Amino acid sequence: MAKRIAILGSTGSIGQQTLAVIASLGPAYQVVALTAGQNAALLADQVRRFQPQLAVLSDNQAAAALAQELQGFPCRVESGAEGQVLAATWPEADLIVAALVGFSGFEPVLAALTAGKRVALANKESLVVGGELLAAKGLLKQELIIPVDSEHAAIRQCLGSAPPDQVYQIWLTASGGPFRGWTREQLKAVTPEQALAHPNWRMGAKITVDSATLMNKGFEVLEARWLFGLHLEQIRVVIHPQSIVHSAVEFIDGSIIAQLSKPDMRLPIQNALTFPERQESRVERLSLFGCELSFSEPDTASFPCLDLAYKACAAGGTLPACLNAANEIAVAHFLQGELAFNDIPVVVDAVLQKHDPVYLPGIEQIKAADRWARREARHLIAKMSK
Repeated sequence: MAKRIAILGSTGSIGQQTLAVIASLGPAYQVVALTAGQNAALLADQVRRFQPQLAVLSDNQAAAALAQELQGFPCRVESGAEGQVLAATWPEADLIVAALVGFSGFEPVLAALTAGKRVALANKESLVVGGELLAAKGLLKQELIIPVDSEHAAIRQCLGSAPPDQVYQIWLTASGGPFRGWTREQLKAVTPEQALAHPNWRMGAKITVDSATLMNKGFEVLEARWLFGLHLEQIRVVIHPQSIVHSAVEFIDGSIIAQLSKPDMRLPIQNALTFPERQESRVERLSLFGCELSFSEPDTASFPCLDLAYKACAAGGTLPACLNAANEIAVAHFLQGELAFNDIPVVVDAVLQKHDPVYLPGIEQIKAADRWARREARHLIAKMSK
C-alpha cells in the first residue's frame, strides 16, 4: 500500500524538493494534499502532476483563482488558516510534511500532532514558539515527529536508541553563512543580494537571511531542546563551513558520533519520507578522500542573534514567540531594503526587552504575543527609519 503524504508549503524550497523526492521514489509514495500561501499558478501545476485530493492556499483571492484554474479537476480547493489545518489533519494522509515558513506553520503542526499524525517537521518555528506548549500537551513523541532539518535529522540518526542519560551534549553544526569571518563593521553595508548568496545550501529567502545572521541556528537550538529532551547547556553550536558534518552527538563516555553527507536537503527529506527504512537516493555520494573538515567557535559579537535565541530559550514562556515574530518582521524589512543587516538583532533585542512574558502559555497567549511582537517591531523600525 502506498504511503500517503500531505505537504504543507509545497511551493516553497523544501516543498518543491519534497515533491522531487516523491517523484524519484515512485508509486509507493502518493500525494494526497498540497498547501501553499498565495502561489496559485505553481500550486495548480503541482496539482495537475501529483493529483492530490485537496489543495489549499492561505490567501483567499489566490484560492479563488486556483479553484477557477482547476475547474472540472477532481481536487477539492480550500483556503485560509482553516484550510491549512484541514490539510494537516486530512484523514487519508499517513505523513504530514510541515514545510510552511514561519509562525503560520504552528497551528497546523499542533493540529496534526493532536490528531495523532506523523509529522516530517521542516517548520522549526513550530517548536520555537510552541515547544513548551507541545511538551505540556505530551505531543513531543519521538515516534510522531521526524525532523527534516539536516542538523536534527543527523542528531536523530546519531542518537539511535540511546537513552537521554547517555548523552553528554550535541554539536549543532552551522556553515557560518556568506559572512563567516566578517566583523560587525564590515557587516554594516551588507545588501539583501549578498545575504541571499549562501555558499552551500539552496533555501528560501527568509531562512537564508536567518542563516546569515545565525538566527536560524538559534532557532535550531530551541528545536533541538524540545525534540530531544535536552538541557540548554547540552547544545553546542560549532561553525563548520564545509557543511559535510551535519551534526554530532557526544556521549558520556567521550565518544562522538557524527552524520556526514553532501549538503543536499533531498537526503534528510527522503529519510523522513521513508522512515524507518532507507532507500537508494539520487544525492551525490560523499567521498572521504581529500575531504577537509574544519570547526570553530561562533562569533556572537558580530552575529548576536544566536545569543538572543539562547536567552529567549532560557527564559521560556512567550519570549521565544516574540523572538520569532520580531525576527520575521525585521528580516522582511531588510529584504525590502528598509532595514540594515546589523539592525535585525537590534530590533529583535529591543522587542524582547520590552515584552512581559507569560509562562506556560496556551495557544491564545502565544498568538497574542506573536501579534504584539510584530506590532512592536514594525513601530520600532518606523522610528529607526525617520
